[in-house]
Amino acid sequence: MQGNTYLHYNGSIYHADKLLISPDNRSFRYGDGFFETMKMIHGKIILPDLHFERLFTSLELLQFERPAYFNAKYLEEQVIALAAKNQHSKQARIRLMIFRGNGGLYDAENHFPNQLIQTRALDKNDKLNENGLVIDIFKDARKACDNYSHVKSNNYLSYAMAALWAKKNQLNDAILLNSYNRVADATIANVFIVKDGVVKTPALSEGCVAGVMRRYLLQSMHKENIPVEETSIEAEELLQASEVFLTNSIYGIKWVKCCGDNNYLQQTASFLYKKFISILF
Repeated sequence: MQGNTYLHYNGSIYHADKLLISPDNRSFRYGDGFFETMKMIHGKIILPDLHFERLFTSLELLQFERPAYFNAKYLEEQVIALAAKNQHSKQARIRLMIFRGNGGLYDAENHFPNQLIQTRALDKNDKLNENGLVIDIFKDARKACDNYSHVKSNNYLSYAMAALWAKKNQLNDAILLNSYNRVADATIANVFIVKDGVVKTPALSEGCVAGVMRRYLLQSMHKENIPVEETSIEAEELLQASEVFLTNSIYGIKWVKCCGDNNYLQQTASFLYKKFISILF
């Protein structure tokens, strides 16, 4: 954060440069927590119900103890107030981080869900990317396939290393594989492919993050009877696809031009953006 911007921490507003986290914080030590990345337009969070449903599902799964006041209405009010104070309400990226407090691995002081909220202004962009993304497969890490792999965890090491690798190789993003060498997701997005006229995306059991835009698109396509599957996707199947696109809550959809030496079309991404995403943004 730069300039006179502010952040929200456990119900209070502070200057963004104030040090708030102890060296004994379990999120700093162990990645004990998770976060939501949301988009705000004209003071309203996009797809708030899906975001807060995922947040409270993660809260329960990670065994936090939820105070009575700690609900979607409370969190949404804090986000809106912070964005207004930062003058980011017109269009903003919201990061809402939840984490346990101090303690060792076996002796957490408590299980209260500490919250830290940051906002960042975004430039208005209501069009599908003109230039397709250039991506490739990152092979130095594998995502686990377990009960926690779909959580947007504060332990983000594999994605961080993939992002460094992508930047070093002048790529727009990188694909991460799971422990079975199948497609999991990308560094900041879920992965969809089109093959033989069917849209496919890795199932949550394949280790991908349970993306909000992913879920919204799946629901939308099912309602419109568009052929779509949550399934396993071999790395080779990704390379053989006719189209590949990535989704997240900030940009909606971005189509992929090439992965390695394989080139793709953009027909389906363009159709889905116009039909389902443009009405949100």
